[in-house]
Amino acid sequence: MTLADSKKLTVIFRIEPGCLGPEGLSHVDKFCVKAGLKLQSTAPAYITWQVEPRHDKTLPEIDYAILGRALSRDHAKRYLSHFNLEIDKFEMTAFDELPEIIDQYFGR
Repeated sequence: MTLADSKKLTVIFRIEPGCLGPEGLSHVDKFCVKAGLKLQSTAPAYITWQVEPRHDKTLPEIDYAILGRALSRDHAKRYLSHFNLEIDKFEMTAFDELPEIIDQYFGR
């Protein structure tokens, strides 16, 4: 199933530089590009991943949007439910994949 970009859910996933180790600040931008490509390669056709550094700690680790307009978590939950996905499971899967993506990035 293919959706027009205007109907896709954008998942904004913010990565803490510290999760990349003591030199994380120097790696985070490049890592976000690689992580975004990795997550997008396995994503369903109705999701677009936007991975970015989390320099502002007041921003949540995950946000949702459609066409650049922010969605509440409840709206994202309803969107995902149309595709038989539970938001908690979806988010947990993303966080569970992060260590593997970090290991791949550093060639471990």
